[in-house]
Amino acid sequence: QVQLVESGGGLVQPGGSLRVSCAASGFTLDYYAIGWFRQAPGKEREGVSCISASDGGSYYADSVKGRFTISRDNAKNTVYLQMNSLKPEDTAVYYCATHHPVCSSNWYWPVTYDNWGQGTQVTVSS
Repeated sequence: QVQLVESGGGLVQPGGSLRVSCAASGFTLDYYAIGWFRQAPGKEREGVSCISASDGGSYYADSVKGRFTISRDNAKNTVYLQMNSLKPEDTAVYYCATHHPVCSSNWYWPVTYDNWGQGTQVTVSS
């Protein structure tokens, strides 16, 4: 069964850090770009970051650039999102999904992704 499972979410204070993981089962991530998205209550799903399969080239939303870092460990079949300097507006459910081998110019469009995970809640609050 092809599946992506997110983990690592939780409650963190503003300015804190958190690392969320996206683990694949039933298939190998080697040939896929992986995107991270987030969705806050009452808002549309927002593209956060994308990492390409081959050269690991990455893209970030302006709202997280300089604070978040996406990485992948193909040996562990896992993609990570390191989130630093977290703000209350980062609060959302974070999802990962598969994309073309290379992050395309429309990497932030959810419709270009498949195999969505169930999400992990990240809450930034004091």
